[in-house]
Amino acid sequence: MSVLWEKSPTWRWMVRMTRDSKPFFFTFAAMCGLVPFFIGYGVMQATNSRSDQLEAHLRRTARPESTMMGNVNRERLGELLGEIQRKENTNDRYVAALRGETLTRKPYVRIQPVPEQLNDADKVQK
Repeated sequence: MSVLWEKSPTWRWMVRMTRDSKPFFFTFAAMCGLVPFFIGYGVMQATNSRSDQLEAHLRRTARPESTMMGNVNRERLGELLGEIQRKENTNDRYVAALRGETLTRKPYVRIQPVPEQLNDADKVQK
């Protein structure tokens, strides 16, 4: 692949100019960063579909499963924020999350503390 670049007169000119001229180097470096930035920004603005009318339409035509999951997530978030506001101990949530579990329970009912697990050495002795 480098053979293509080494044989190209444009590539040789670019290398020579960036090596010999600091203003050209900084201009070239700025163009390499700014041109992709503005192209990306323009694409994001052109494809942005954030409008109140579109959101209202999507909410009206949502499937029942999506609406139900939204309500469940809202309730769980409300419960978690309420526990944090009341400064309750929420360590059981973190322990369950580390195990890959999701705590589902009636609101405001706490899970019993997680029992201590035995080490492998303790299991062998017993």
